[in-house]
Amino acid sequence: MNQSFYIGAIGAQQQLQRLNVHGDNIANVNTYGFKADRSHFEALMYQNHRGVEEELPMGVGGRLLMTSTNFEQGGVADTGRTLDYMIEGEGFFGLVDLATGEVTFTRNGAFYMSELQRATGETDENGRAIMETVYCLGDGAGRFVLSETGGLIEISDPKEMQPIGIFDYANYNGMQQLGDTRYLPVDKNGNLSYGTGVLRQGLLERSNADLAEELTKVIESQRAYGMALKMVQTSDEIETTINNLRN
Repeated sequence: MNQSFYIGAIGAQQQLQRLNVHGDNIANVNTYGFKADRSHFEALMYQNHRGVEEELPMGVGGRLLMTSTNFEQGGVADTGRTLDYMIEGEGFFGLVDLATGEVTFTRNGAFYMSELQRATGETDENGRAIMETVYCLGDGAGRFVLSETGGLIEISDPKEMQPIGIFDYANYNGMQQLGDTRYLPVDKNGNLSYGTGVLRQGLLERSNADLAEELTKVIESQRAYGMALKMVQTSDEIETTINNLRN
């Protein structure tokens, strides 16, 4: 069959994937700490290749090679809330899940006072450990914010500046994206270090997704998708015409 049929079909399918990327960016344009993704394409074949019976020609369409995250800083939202924090510059907030021990990182500093039950070191008359309730800084989803020393942050006065740690990696490439604008580092990100950013209270970092840019990319994908489908339709009409001539 005409090679253009396959090129058009692949192009349409890949443009749908690109629309998903930029659609997610648009959906999170008001999400604090969100970092937009970028789509990267490559040609499937750059040169002719020797096949079993004949040479396979170059130029059989393109594909979405990968998506990368844009970690540039977003705008500033002045909330005035004492438990809202923003990092001005580079770095992440550290979050720990005490149930699993998993440590993840985020730029979203909308924090809350979270209850934590801990043992006092004493026991009652029945030998059971006496528990006490303390309030620590958390993200409101069961995870706790790490301090400058890597421990939990007990809150005595929520109006005071809390000793929140700012952590960083030399390389952000390939960080695994999780839910709630959280990221999980991988081996190639390097070793954990202290961030150089400055902590600001009463502020939150806005999403760095540019709505105008994202809508432009959506329009580009829509037009490319339409052209790819037109190529499929034209290829089908050519094959139908040739088959009718044979009859």
